[in-house]
Amino acid sequence: GEESQFIAYVAYPLDLFEEGSVTNMFTSIVGNVFGFKALRALRLEDLRIPPAYVKTFQGPPHGIQVERDKLNKYGRPLLGCTIKPKLGLSA
Repeated sequence: GEESQFIAYVAYPLDLFEEGSVTNMFTSIVGNVFGFKALRALRLEDLRIPPAYVKTFQGPPHGIQVERDKLNKYGRPLLGCTIKPKLGLSA
């Protein structure tokens, strides 16, 4: 890329995250980093979750197929988040 563009590889120990909590994991990884004022631009290119941590996720109470059928979304992760103006949008 350009002279002012960089790629950083970051790894976190699993002990930092609450077991079974996708919300806790994403808030810890994305929420705090994207809020740094010193960064003008930042993009998450890839996220790899160890199988040991994935196994702690219980999934939706009625099963994933029920949720996928409601949303008509298949073959991809189902994620949601709260949009905050400081994360790239203007109010």
